This record gives sequence, structure tokens and C-alpha cells, in this order.
Amino acid sequence: MFDVEQKAIQARISAFCQQNDIPETELKWSPIPFSGEWGISVSFFQMASNEAKAGKSKGLPVPQRASQMAEQVKDYIGAIPTISHIEAVKGYLNLYFSTPEFAARVIGTVLDGGSRFGAGASKGERVMVEYAQPNTHHSFHIGHARNTILGESLARIVEFAGFETLRASYPGDIGLGVITVVWAYNKFYKGQEPAGVHERGQWLANIYVEATRLLEKKDNESPAETALREGYEAERREMYQRWDAGDPEVRQLWLTTREWSLEELRDILGMLGAKIDVWFFESEVDEPSKAIVQELIDRDIATDERASGGAVIVKIDEKLGLTKEKYRTNVLLRSDGTTLYLTKDLALAREKFEVYHIDRSIYVVDVRQSLHLQQTFAILKLWGFKQSEKCYHLAYGYVSLPEGAMSARRGRVVLFKEVYDEAKNRVLAVIEEKNPGMPAEERAGVAHKVGLGALTYSMLCVDNNKDIVFELDDALSFDGRTGPYIQNAYVRANSILKKYRNEGGSDAELANPLFAHTLSMHEIELIEQITRFPALVQQAANEYRPMVIAMYAYDLANAFHSFYHAVPVLQAESEAMKKARLSLVLAAKQVVANALDLLGITAPEVM
Repeated sequence: MFDVEQKAIQARISAFCQQNDIPETELKWSPIPFSGEWGISVSFFQMASNEAKAGKSKGLPVPQRASQMAEQVKDYIGAIPTISHIEAVKGYLNLYFSTPEFAARVIGTVLDGGSRFGAGASKGERVMVEYAQPNTHHSFHIGHARNTILGESLARIVEFAGFETLRASYPGDIGLGVITVVWAYNKFYKGQEPAGVHERGQWLANIYVEATRLLEKKDNESPAETALREGYEAERREMYQRWDAGDPEVRQLWLTTREWSLEELRDILGMLGAKIDVWFFESEVDEPSKAIVQELIDRDIATDERASGGAVIVKIDEKLGLTKEKYRTNVLLRSDGTTLYLTKDLALAREKFEVYHIDRSIYVVDVRQSLHLQQTFAILKLWGFKQSEKCYHLAYGYVSLPEGAMSARRGRVVLFKEVYDEAKNRVLAVIEEKNPGMPAEERAGVAHKVGLGALTYSMLCVDNNKDIVFELDDALSFDGRTGPYIQNAYVRANSILKKYRNEGGSDAELANPLFAHTLSMHEIELIEQITRFPALVQQAANEYRPMVIAMYAYDLANAFHSFYHAVPVLQAESEAMKKARLSLVLAAKQVVANALDLLGITAPEVM
């Protein structure tokens, strides 16, 4: 917000260094919290240290030399417009701004930026975020929702921070679990499928549960039951072999039922505001991955032990020259010539790098795959892909139920659509109680935004490395650190502005605020929270941590709620004070909206 002044100061510091033969060092500025005035600070410790390392020390220890530099730079800089005063304190240079000037500059910057306030400059790098990839022939449950919500939020954050961003999905669309559903559907249920998108997806999940029970050995099983079960197992295995051989009938059954799963997935992605740019499928990379194995053998990265009944392996630690075990040895191709997840992940990575020219690849995958993905990145490095250094696994913990872990095989899952419907119905009930005058045509939209906001925020406000015990009542709570609490800050700001507009005011009148009055602590806290947003966007993008924005959104909303309850706006003491506070409300509303958007949450205009 004070880029012009900061660049001018940096130019003067650079000139000072050149005149005094001091090795220049990149300066890192940090904000100074309000203590009568706002300001920015820069340290000279690194510069003093670099000077000493270059043999140009003035005979002083680094701390004393840093303090001396700060004092000398202060005198060299002199007066700068908009800077109220400059201090040199223990190796730091502190520059303070006039409070009215600072407040007006912050608010003006937000209002000028609008929905782009906080966005970063182009980084010149292309990022692919891979998420939203449940296995097909199942139904989308709340664990899948955590993956998708986390991935979509991260994609929004890195894109907003200045990275060109592609969203990718890699559903597991083949394997014995998938074939189990295709076999059971064909044998017992063909032609009985329901019509609805979600009904069909859930129906396939139920078929999987029933088929698993049929194929599972039971205690005290009779000979007849054993024979039947073994017959079913033989049929399932035969169907898998037919699929692998490209049998047209089996392939068509598989494609038809796969599309039912994908229809449900696409509908839920639409509900969550996620639009996938690139679809990869496990079935499409199986054959290309086999060719990759041969290339790795030819380049002495992989070792072929099939002649002695073994497999194709990569001794990762040995090839990297590591003396301690880290990545271990991994199999690329089984002795029978079939591939593994790792093999196909290598094929997928090469396509990302060579076809889509990705500089960074982020894998949003649960924590159980941590070693697997670290092995994948290590082999990519051995293979020669420089992008391997910028591959990142955004791991996340399990989502379980109070009664224990979820299991698709056992049918013990909480389906996302059921949770969403329940959330929406509860919001509708609250509207009926608290705001019965809301027009019927508005209620569904508000219920969708608030219900989905509650679910989304409950997934993002927890550190991604921690497990979540999902409880519907907690997720839908409208008190405390929740999505609806943050949305309500936006609604309250909107309510104040609506009253102002209804009285004949316009937003154009708020574009150039004048803060001539003494700011209350609630105004100061709200302005301070607003100034934090651009830096936290960059932090969240660099650390791949959507929780940074989730926590910030709550802090900002909390500051606004405190301001709302304590500071008169429309009834301010003077017209100038009223306009200044209205401009602050307008800016706060914008930043709440921007933060929520990065989380994949939309605030309604009313609640």
C-alpha cells in the first residue's frame, strides 16, 4: 500500500551502500503493529553480517555495526512525504506514517482493488493442483469432501497469489473394487438403475457393499455357500481379465457405470464451485507406464529381476547415493508384468511436465500415501525432471465418525449429499424462525450458501495434518469459529451500507475517505486486520496452507463484529466521521468477501 515510499527508501539505502562500499543485501520489510501510529520496519543485521563476511567490517561486532548502519541510514534518508517520523532502534529502521494518511491509504487501496485486493503479481510459474479424485463406482462421501474442499481452496489461493493454476482430477476408474461393482451390476441389477444423478451414484455404492458381502468368507460357512462364493469370485476375476483384454461388452458396461459416478462427481463439484481443467484417468496411463518402466531399465535407474522370478525395482536410496535408509526400494512392475500405483503416477507426472508444462505439482492426497509420493518424487528426480524439486504432497488426516472409521466396503460412510441436504434444511428452519419475512424465492439460495459455508469452513479451519471426527451438529453450529459467523460479518456490513444507500448515499462518495477524527481501538483493529490480508495470501500460497486464510477470515470477522457492536456509523458525530466509517465498512465487507472466496465460500446478502 506504501510501495512508492518503500521503493524510494530502498533506493536511498542502495545509494548509501554504494557510497560507503557496503555489500547490498535484500531488505525484508515487516509491518509495525499500531502503537499510536502504524509503520514498517527493516533490519540491518543481515547487511552487517554480510559486510563482516566480505572482510569489510568496521571493527564492530555485528549487533553494534547494525545499529550504527541504522543510525547512518536514518540521517542519510532525511524527510519523506507521508512519513511522519523515522527511528533507528537497535539495528532496525522504523518508519511511521501519519495515522489519517495510513487509514485513508489502506481503505482507498481496498476500494480500488475490489475483488482483486490482496492478489499477488504474476510469479511466472504454472502450478497444477491435483484433487477431487474419488474412485469411481462409489458415492461421494464426507472424506472425499475434505479432499475436494482443501484442493479447491488451495487452487484459488495459489492462483490469487499470482501463479498460473490448473486444476486436475485423477479418479481411480479401474481395479478389482471397480470390477466388483460392474460384475454385481451385470449379474444382479442390470436395468434396475434409478434415474437421479445422486440416486444412481449412491445405488452403485450400495451394490459394492452387497457384492463385498457376497464375496466375503463367512464364519461356519456351509459347503454349498463356499461353492457359491468361489463361483462368484471366479466370475469376478474372469470379468477383470476380459476388461484387461479389451472385451467390448465388459468395456461398455464399465464405461456406462463409470459415467454414472462421474455425473454425480461433476454435480457435486458444481455445488462446491470447483471446475476441473484437466481430467486424468487411471485406466488411461496403465499402458504408457509400462513403456516408462523399460526406459528406466535402459537408463539403469530401475533393475529388472524378472528373469529370476522377481520384479522390476528401483533401489532409490542406492541410486541417490544415500547411506541411510530414507526412500527404500520400490517395485515398478510385478513379475507378471502388471503395474502398480507408483508406475502410473510416474506416467501421469511425465504428462504433467511434458504436455502441460507444469513448474509445480501439488498432490492433495491423504496422509497414508506420504511415503508413496516421496518415493515418486525421488524417482522423478533420478529420471531427470527438475520439477521434482517442486512437487509437493499436501497430506490431510482421516475423516472418521464418532463410532469409528468410515468404510465403503462396510457401507459405513456419511454421504456428502445427505450432509449437505441436512445442512440446507437446518438453515431453512432457522430462517423460518429468525427471518420469516424473507421472500420464499431467496430462502433456497441463502440456505445453500450458509449450509455449504458451514460445511466448507469446518473442513478448512482444522490443520490439514490433523484427523477430523465428523459430527454434523458441530459442523452446522452457527456460533464461534464457524463459516456462518464469518458470513454474518459480511451480512451486517451489507445491512449498514444498504441503509446508507436507501437514504440517498452512494458508494462513489466513500471512495476518498478523510479520517480526521481520533480512531477508536475498534477502528484501529479492523484497519490492522485489513492490512494483513495481502501478506497472508502469499504466506498461504507459499506454505500450501488454506488454514492460514481460514483463521484470518475468522479474525477479520471477529474484528468487524466488535466494531459493529461498539462504533456508531450511521449515527456518527459528524458527516465526515460517518463517511469515513462507512468507507471502512465497505472495505471490510470487500475483504471478508475476498477471504471467503479463497475458501470457496460465498456470503449471502441477507441471513
